[in-house]
Amino acid sequence: MVYIVPNNPDTREDQRLYTRARLVDVMCGECHARVGVKKNSEHHTSIQWSVEAVSRCVEFDRLDDEPGGRKIYAACPRLVTSIESAVLEGAVQIGAEDGY
Repeated sequence: MVYIVPNNPDTREDQRLYTRARLVDVMCGECHARVGVKKNSEHHTSIQWSVEAVSRCVEFDRLDDEPGGRKIYAACPRLVTSIESAVLEGAVQIGAEDGY
């Protein structure tokens, strides 16, 4: 598969804003996977998983073993609980800044 690697500084900055800007490190209370999280609203949560975090997630491991495998949209309820706790503690802010 061919990937286009951006070389324009404006494109690289857009990529950074969409994928990494304002990410807060959150650790799952169950398996200790660390993911990057940002919440643009009460209903919108962006989660950036690393390869290591996916490999540590017990729930994803269980779901991968089900017939048909894990659905791509399936969330880990343990991580969701950890993110909600981080929001309540003020570690993860809600609301986009400058559209991101």
